Amino acid sequence: MPAGTVRAVTDDQFLTTTRATYAIVAESYARFVPPVDEDLQDRALLTAFADLVRADGGGPVADLGCGTGRVTAYLAAAGLDVAGVDLSPEMLAVARRDHPGLRFSQGSLLDLDLPDGGLAGALAWYSIIHTPPERLPVVCAELFRVLRPGGHLQLGFHVGDRRHHATEGYGHEGLELDIYWLPVERVCALVTEAGFEVLTQVLRVRVPDTRVPQGRVLARKPA
Repeated sequence: MPAGTVRAVTDDQFLTTTRATYAIVAESYARFVPPVDEDLQDRALLTAFADLVRADGGGPVADLGCGTGRVTAYLAAAGLDVAGVDLSPEMLAVARRDHPGLRFSQGSLLDLDLPDGGLAGALAWYSIIHTPPERLPVVCAELFRVLRPGGHLQLGFHVGDRRHHATEGYGHEGLELDIYWLPVERVCALVTEAGFEVLTQVLRVRVPDTRVPQGRVLARKPA
């Protein structure tokens, strides 16, 4: 492993809580979260990400925190060689059932079982939102490690500056899940400090079916 690479070795409590919550909601998540095609702005951003990866020669792409595989499937249809990774075995079971032609495996953003510099693209679409902000530098270091020089990173997240404790969602009550809302400029700073160059930052103030503004950051590992 190259000097300076940061790897996490502990299963933090937030990982255990997140895994347990998504075990409960896995089946209903697939029903409650709409297909990518229904959101024209997200579709455009994800298509642009796919176009950039292909324009740089293509190669393996990872949908990190893939959940039930809806974005993984969209990127595969856009022509990418994409595989999904998720923390929750139950979410992965739904992904494999609903998208039998795609590859999925279990893993954590804090310690990815992927080789250094092996990816042409990495997507973390709402998968950093359960990570405490103080652990995000480790996540960004892992994302930097697994991307090859010139590789692209696309992030999606909730925008704000607070911790939201969710006790219900996706048709279930009695949940215990922390969701972190982050300013766009803070996410840009995190990826920049990890070594990326930010290409695009987007703030969506009005989003259908949610009162929370949404952020997207597109970055590139320097060639």
